[in-house]
Amino acid sequence: MDRDRILLTPGPLTTTLRTKLAMLKDWGSWDADFNALTAGVRSRLLDIVHGHDSHVVVPLQGSGTFSVEAAVATLVPRDGHVLVPDNGAYCKRAARLSQMMGRKASVLPCAEESPISAAEVERQLLADPGITHVVLIHCETGTGVENPLQAVAEVCQRLGRGLIVDAMSSFGALPIDARETRFDALIAASGKCLEGVPGMGFVFIRKAVLDGCAGNSQSLAMDLHDQHVYMGKTGQWRFTPPTHVVAALAEAITQYVEEGGQTARLARYVDNCRTLVDGMAALGFKPLLRPEVQAPIIVTFHAPAHAAYDFKRFYEGAKARGFMLYPGKLTQVETFRVGCIGAIGRNEMRQAVDAVADTLREMGIPDGTPAAAALG
Repeated sequence: MDRDRILLTPGPLTTTLRTKLAMLKDWGSWDADFNALTAGVRSRLLDIVHGHDSHVVVPLQGSGTFSVEAAVATLVPRDGHVLVPDNGAYCKRAARLSQMMGRKASVLPCAEESPISAAEVERQLLADPGITHVVLIHCETGTGVENPLQAVAEVCQRLGRGLIVDAMSSFGALPIDARETRFDALIAASGKCLEGVPGMGFVFIRKAVLDGCAGNSQSLAMDLHDQHVYMGKTGQWRFTPPTHVVAALAEAITQYVEEGGQTARLARYVDNCRTLVDGMAALGFKPLLRPEVQAPIIVTFHAPAHAAYDFKRFYEGAKARGFMLYPGKLTQVETFRVGCIGAIGRNEMRQAVDAVADTLREMGIPDGTPAAAALG
């Protein structure tokens, strides 16, 4: 093939040549030039959420989940109590990691195909005054549903509870404004909607709660308060930073600003999502979610009902044609997922639909119509 395969996944994503080229330079991790690069990235991340007055941003090595775990351990006292509204796989992961770090965690079960209810969160918080923090997944990429960040934030603020937001798949695309939405921590990563490469997370922490986070974390490497204090004193990361990842993210943010920032990025992803859903509908495929709750990040489709369908063969057929899909995350019905994010546009989405159509023909499947039972 004359190009890399297009990654239609929730991350890692397809990146631009400029972003790739940014990784060709080696950096000294304690050098003033790299410290300036890190400082610039941190400042421009705060620009995106309008958070300079209210928040600091603390970067951390590793995948996004590293930063979710670090945020919970740093923000939640060891005797704290976390509530996790659960409408998907990443919600369940947040509850599990909270419990594994010794924090009490309660789960509020919600339907996978619907957004979390802020009213239900409020009822739960009123019923249990011991709950100190809510952990909210902004975009649950297990299904693609967008959860109501602003409504949940208002509940938490009114009731005096902390809010930790996993914005891994939404930050940079869906609107998040720290001047309008109060959160104690918001977590995202380099390899998602900013279209950098994977390897670095970052956590926005509200200045008003920052000092109270000292000593909460039981981890040396993942203590965000220590990381922030050390960076403030030295300008350096405490431990070896992912230098090439930081350089790629700096270049990706430059391109993000050139494109027009959050509104332009969202508009492109919305167009990608619409192109994908319309094209797949013409092949008989049905999305899991109703359009009004579908975030333009990743779309879950019901698998075809045809006896010849096998996800592994389907995946390999699309991959051979230049497109990498993603398996489903649901347990009750068979699905697969297609991402709408990354350095791609309408042409790539149309080509992806063509690749799916060709793969179906190769498998002897007439169309993507799902089983009637899967549609309820």
